[in-house]
Amino acid sequence: MFDSLSDRLGNVFDRLKGRGALSEGDVREAMREIRIALLEADVALPVVRRFIDAVTEKAIGSDVLKSVTPGQQVVKIVDDELTAMLGGGEDADPKDRELNFAAKPPVVIMMVGLQGSGKTTTTAKLGKLIREKHGKKALMASLDVNRPAAQEQLKVLGEQVDVATLPIVEGQQPVDIARRAMDSAKLQSADVLLLDTAGRLHVDEALMAEMKAIAGVSAPTEVLLVVDSLTGQDAVNVAQSFTGEVPLTGVVLTRMDGDARGGAALSMRYVTGKPIKFAGTGEKLDAIEAFDPKRVAGRILGMGDVVSLVEKAAATIKQDEAEALAKKMAKGQFDLDDLRMQLKQMQNMGGLGMLAGMMPGMKKAKAAMAASSMDDRVLLHMDAIIGSMTAKERKNPALMNAKRKKRVAAGSGTQVQDVNKLLKMHQEMSRAMKQIKKMGGLKGLGALFGGGGMGAAMPGLGGPGGAAGGLPGMGGGKGPGVDPSTLPPELRDLLDKK
Repeated sequence: MFDSLSDRLGNVFDRLKGRGALSEGDVREAMREIRIALLEADVALPVVRRFIDAVTEKAIGSDVLKSVTPGQQVVKIVDDELTAMLGGGEDADPKDRELNFAAKPPVVIMMVGLQGSGKTTTTAKLGKLIREKHGKKALMASLDVNRPAAQEQLKVLGEQVDVATLPIVEGQQPVDIARRAMDSAKLQSADVLLLDTAGRLHVDEALMAEMKAIAGVSAPTEVLLVVDSLTGQDAVNVAQSFTGEVPLTGVVLTRMDGDARGGAALSMRYVTGKPIKFAGTGEKLDAIEAFDPKRVAGRILGMGDVVSLVEKAAATIKQDEAEALAKKMAKGQFDLDDLRMQLKQMQNMGGLGMLAGMMPGMKKAKAAMAASSMDDRVLLHMDAIIGSMTAKERKNPALMNAKRKKRVAAGSGTQVQDVNKLLKMHQEMSRAMKQIKKMGGLKGLGALFGGGGMGAAMPGLGGPGGAAGGLPGMGGGKGPGVDPSTLPPELRDLLDKK
């Protein structure tokens, strides 16, 4: 969602870093462009003023202007201030962004927000997260008696995430439902009670009175404001209205995977004074992640988010499949079934766009993907091609002669050249796997990052419907590579352990 803002800031920083020395006038001109970029991204005016003033004051200091790399110093200052704006400053306690389970069970989490913000789906996502990640028993209850089938929707979602929901009693009002939910949670020895409250199309007195009454009978430990990131500046107005009426403890931003300009996310912490605790990143019921200001700032500034990428991979990749592949790699083996498994894992991790956005130095590759109309259909086409092959062909791609390629292309609805691209991609990945083996398995990943081997793995990623020659910076080891010393400490520690 930050692509436009990220591009604008990237252009400003490229110009700054391209100069050997900076004057105060250079910095102020850059700040003017950053201010315009933030305003066009729908960031609230008071937030923009505070941000620009803080960056300018630090950036025009003699230590920066007279340094060897003043452009890099300015980028570092912007990164620090952007992190602070999102709630990750030096004085911020990371525990404030975590759910508080310290209260006597059942811990009540009250979800509030406008209609259509995604409260019900977010309630189910949190229920699943609380059960799977925190190992706690949760009960969900819908207090929305205004929206048709709202209570039934939560019941269906509860069945999908394997979290209990309060039985529906027709005609019962929200406050009475809250009391019944409290009693039921105690009887079931639930650790957490999630209350999905009703919304309105806009903030009104009746809504606020209902929220206060529910809070009065349930004494919630957490009151989470669910805000749709796509609503832009209106989200800030909604946040201000709720902040003055109910005791908010945090914010959940939904549709962070959308194409909004990002202003709501950048303004929310400042406007509410409360931490952004979670971000919804898709429609699936596991598409929710803890909000990390430092990582989000890194994505906005084009620095990538390798730590999140590693965590996503760890959550997506099955241990037994990874071990089986590691054994085959140790023997220098990598067939098309293995490639197919890798493609499915890429889909499960969010697709090509999300992965490219998390990799440092991948901004140009991501732009090339967009320019060539390349999307996740490429992965589906590749999967279809492999699926059209026989088991023997998948195990031994060398069998693929012209006649077989024509048959596979016809069976997968693609062209022969698409089949050729896939086979070439497999050859390059096999070569990369053998390179990993020579470097000592996973311990060689650091060298692989630095030596462009990452790009060597997937030069033909253009594939069916994509760029004919693959992606710039990703193919044949010609990309810029990533110096392991520049990676986050968490990732370096992970590589060292491997």
